[in-house]
Amino acid sequence: MISRYFHTIRYLKAKQVYYRIWFHLVKPNINKSPLLNIRVSKNKFCLPIKKKISLLNENTFQFLNKSEKLSEVGWNENSNAVTKLWRYYQHYFDDLNAVDSLKRNEWHDKLLKSWVSENSIGKGVGWESYPTSLRIVNWVKFYLLGKKLPDTCIQSLASQSKWLSKRIEWHILGNHLFTNAKALVFVGLFFSSKESEIWLKKGLKIINDQLKEQVLNDGGNFELSPMYHSIFLEDLLDLINVSKSYPNLVQKTKVDEWIQISKKMFMWLDTMTHPDGNIAFFNDTSLEIAPKLDELKKYAHRLGINCSPSKFSKVSHLSDSGYIRFTSNNAVGLLDVAHIGPDYLPGHAHADTLSFELSLFGQRLLVNTGISEYGFSKIRQYERCTKAHNTVVVNDENSSEVWSGFRVARRAYPFDLKIEELENFVNINCAHDGYKRLDNRPIHRRNWQFSKNSLTINDHIDGSFKSAFAYFHFHPSIILKKSKNNFWKIEMSNGQQVILCIKIGEPIIETSYYAPEFGKKINSQCLKVALEKKEGASVKISWNNLNE
Repeated sequence: MISRYFHTIRYLKAKQVYYRIWFHLVKPNINKSPLLNIRVSKNKFCLPIKKKISLLNENTFQFLNKSEKLSEVGWNENSNAVTKLWRYYQHYFDDLNAVDSLKRNEWHDKLLKSWVSENSIGKGVGWESYPTSLRIVNWVKFYLLGKKLPDTCIQSLASQSKWLSKRIEWHILGNHLFTNAKALVFVGLFFSSKESEIWLKKGLKIINDQLKEQVLNDGGNFELSPMYHSIFLEDLLDLINVSKSYPNLVQKTKVDEWIQISKKMFMWLDTMTHPDGNIAFFNDTSLEIAPKLDELKKYAHRLGINCSPSKFSKVSHLSDSGYIRFTSNNAVGLLDVAHIGPDYLPGHAHADTLSFELSLFGQRLLVNTGISEYGFSKIRQYERCTKAHNTVVVNDENSSEVWSGFRVARRAYPFDLKIEELENFVNINCAHDGYKRLDNRPIHRRNWQFSKNSLTINDHIDGSFKSAFAYFHFHPSIILKKSKNNFWKIEMSNGQQVILCIKIGEPIIETSYYAPEFGKKINSQCLKVALEKKEGASVKISWNNLNE
């Protein structure tokens, strides 16, 4: 346990340690603010991405596939009925800007007044910096879209802004810090006062610093989660949107710079999206949390940003992020040869090094498990572990030491990446050192060999080991049938047939599950192949010309 804490803490920045202590010891005293002047926007606020409906009636919320009544769970009561993430969503107020929100105006008015009266300044989950930031942005968007905020909410909005300006999440950094800064920019533009000018200046400095820190040269968000990348991209588009509503308050050169960064981020997201239009499941990624690629592109178009569709070569290497896309007429392979994320911020990382996903004929075939919940639980631990991904487990250990809900101690680093594009094949080789902490310091090496109609995955372990298994998780729509010897027929829901052959290794079929959304788990099948001591394991998947 001491070793785990040491190898977790040693990667943190000194700023994170200092502010973690400060955050617990210092509580700002914020009094109710007098009504501040609201600045008149010169340009119309462009329609942002509409959220999913989450207010079923004036008393019932639905988040993360779970509905609860406000009269039963309240705003802050300790209740085992809801998770902390569910409670966060309750305080975001996404429904203000959701589909058909005008039809729920009366409900919204009651809900807004209820929140102000029952959430005293600085008390409860709703005043934590992250939900405060999202709520501030949602309330400002609501107003800018022509809706009415009660005077008590305008007053509360000023108090929330003062509170947030003194509770920036320097101890967490990453997406939390960017979200805090975005909220300060929104209220800095929304209000017209000396204090709001300070919020705007502070928010803009953080935004511009963090864009350099968090957006890699290939356009990827440095946390290496397609879901958080999409959330970050929406945040950036929102910042462009609100800045255009208040021209000349944010330098045009800065807004133009944001637009160019957003274009790079779109190219990255294009690369990490399956043919079904949804993102790949690497690190913390789930559907129905972040907007889809096509929704983001439509929003960009409304803002006058041209996002031309990406044209993929056979191999697209996102070299700064560490992901590779293989594209052919019928196949898309997405390969993880990446670090787990920034060393000082691995909270959304999984032990998924050298994992991959595969789509055939426009459908997902091999998938990583996904995530169904946050927090500290056995389910959360499993969904972050190596065996929940399409990669190799050695001695029943994780390739990176994921623990608690959002912690990582010793972590895997990929090396020896080699990409060869030959006449009839593409060979991709990579290794990682995540198991070097074990006896005999084993190294996992993986080779993907793509041809026009097949993919062969070869796994090998350098060094001795007690056990090693390659895991292959199939999408729930897939039917896997034993054919003969080590051959299986794979039936896809669109009627296509695929052949899977175990060339080396002992196969075992296990029951697994797929978690495409929070609060949702669907039974599926997993193929587990035991690596042989000297030869490793080799699995071939063939399509179209099944005799190849």
